Amino acid sequence: MATLKEILTRRPVAATIRLTVPAGGARPAPPVGPALGQYRLNLMAFCKDFNARTQKYKPDTPMSVTITAFKDNTFEFTVKSPSVTWYLKKAAGVESGSGRPGHVDASTVTLKHVYEIAKVKQSDPYCQYMSLESICKSIMGTANTMGIKVVKDLD
Repeated sequence: MATLKEILTRRPVAATIRLTVPAGGARPAPPVGPALGQYRLNLMAFCKDFNARTQKYKPDTPMSVTITAFKDNTFEFTVKSPSVTWYLKKAAGVESGSGRPGHVDASTVTLKHVYEIAKVKQSDPYCQYMSLESICKSIMGTANTMGIKVVKDLD
């Protein structure tokens, strides 16, 4: 339970904004500008902070960011690693998944690919307490629904 001091020092939240922005490519133009400008947030401060946090990723990697805007025109944000589907498409070398998953295989990935994706996703705030095995099973399920076959090793 929260203490009285924590309750009194909480800042009232104006909005929670969810965006997908390319790594190192945040600019005060759409989609970032209108989304943040609507709540009178400092666009340049966000762009500089976001680009600094995502410089270790390759440019144009789609990063999911959740911005919490407060009523005093300040903000906090968390950056998540790219989605599992993006990683699977890159590993399989396809532009999109199968149109008929379960009937037509779009491509194949190995268990090693799945394991590497799971290691990256384990650093996400939502997956940090999950075991590597359960993250791998989740990734295999995602690959199955995309029509990407998971094999032990490529022939």
